[in-house]
Amino acid sequence: MGMITSIASAAEGPLTLNIWPSAAPGEKGDIGPEQTGDTRGNVQRLTNVSVPTISIYRPEKSRETGTAIIICPGGGYHILAMDLEGVEVARWANSVGVTAVVLKYRVPARKGQPRHLAPLQDAQRAIRLVRRRAGEWGIDPRRIGILGFSAGGHVAALASTNFDAPAYEPLDEIDKVDCRPDFTVLVYPAYLTAGEGLAPEVKVGPRTPPAFMAHAHDDRISAENSVAYYMALKRNGVPGELHIYSRGGHGFGLRPTTNPSCTWPERCEQWLRASGLLEKRSGAGT
Repeated sequence: MGMITSIASAAEGPLTLNIWPSAAPGEKGDIGPEQTGDTRGNVQRLTNVSVPTISIYRPEKSRETGTAIIICPGGGYHILAMDLEGVEVARWANSVGVTAVVLKYRVPARKGQPRHLAPLQDAQRAIRLVRRRAGEWGIDPRRIGILGFSAGGHVAALASTNFDAPAYEPLDEIDKVDCRPDFTVLVYPAYLTAGEGLAPEVKVGPRTPPAFMAHAHDDRISAENSVAYYMALKRNGVPGELHIYSRGGHGFGLRPTTNPSCTWPERCEQWLRASGLLEKRSGAGT
């Protein structure tokens, strides 16, 4: 089965593509049909994902900067919060001129595999696919970032620190394309620490992309996850910006609250602007 376009025009909705040319690596067809669970807390919960996709949301042509960001929703490697940490984030990205690419990666975790393996494979493939088709989508191939929430933050961090270690065997020409993100945004990332340092799979080094991190002090997923990543960046001479908010808990996404954590999108926009990522590049808006 080839990559499928489900919606082709921005007027109708996002362009959605299967990221793999056939079955995703290691899939055995034993997950069951994809399904949306209950909406506790007004959050759409998607599970049993075995056919990963990307959905491309482009800003208005007059606003396009040429920058793109691949969005990894969270959900504890059990579900994906596709609205709270996917579509709603894409709308925010579009509002600042950034093309948003929502990644629907495989969940739940596969038996007998590290829980992050299939999602990391999907993230690496998604980055390659977006970079390969950047010109077609008005994207600068040197300004493709990745953003993740909670478990999706773990996926984004792994994609940002394991780009030189392919998580799957190459399948086609797309897999010859570089899968290093150009920048990283981590919002209440989970699973980044082990003991007093980073988990062994989070391999921060001098070529790790610059990163923006936001976390709440009262998050049940400790802010130490973001702090440890920031400190590793600092030790390796990689630029980073870290915000720890006094209140916000976990899973706040972009929805407005009275907590200070809800200001993180403005701080992130400032960081993107200061990094030169919101300056319009030639080719954007085409």
